[in-house]
Amino acid sequence: MQDIRLAIFDWDGTLMDSVGRIVACVQGAARDCELAVPAPTQIRQIIGLSLDVAMSRLFPLSSGSGSGSGSGSGSGSAFDERQIAALIDRYRHHYLHDATPSPLFSGAGELLHDWRSRGLQLAIATGKSRRGLDRVLDETGLRPLFVTSRGADEARSKPDPLMLEQILDELGLSPRQAVMIGDSVHDMAMAEAIAMPRIGVTWGVDSRDALSRHGPVAVVDSMTALRALL
Repeated sequence: MQDIRLAIFDWDGTLMDSVGRIVACVQGAARDCELAVPAPTQIRQIIGLSLDVAMSRLFPLSSGSGSGSGSGSGSGSAFDERQIAALIDRYRHHYLHDATPSPLFSGAGELLHDWRSRGLQLAIATGKSRRGLDRVLDETGLRPLFVTSRGADEARSKPDPLMLEQILDELGLSPRQAVMIGDSVHDMAMAEAIAMPRIGVTWGVDSRDALSRHGPVAVVDSMTALRALL
């Protein structure tokens, strides 16, 4: 991987150990909206997607739920949109106040500083919103290390490759000059769509087998192993 000039990271489950917090907040949002609470295994499958897509997949409301949503033609769709908006609102409320720890994975900060000191550019492509990403960048003090980033509300949801294409266009690079690093099949599929090299990490949401189906150049089990690749 000697021609790589840019490493693009997913955030949740790749750099930050936030999967438990995300699970707790989605479950809290479901309870607040009086909907069936999804199991952790279900929630792990949507981590990395934009919130609107994630909630729509977890809570398919096309058949309607509750009462008082109206009975005219097309009212089901409007009701669904209101429910998804309510779930997102409650999720964001819980994320601000939930006490579940979400530290950086051990070795993540050291890896980022090492790669940056050796001249490799760093970027982020995440399912977080811009507001959420800015918050964690400031909390962790990592913002100066990244040359650019894209959140889910600035492009289309993974696995659509638009956020990667935007990053490449901004920096004047080709897909072969960058590598996508992530813990989910959504990250791998996004990079695969534009023939960008990709590295899967197994400490997040998806297994080695699932990540390997998307043709990564490597799947690693530790930050040390990842650090050695570039």
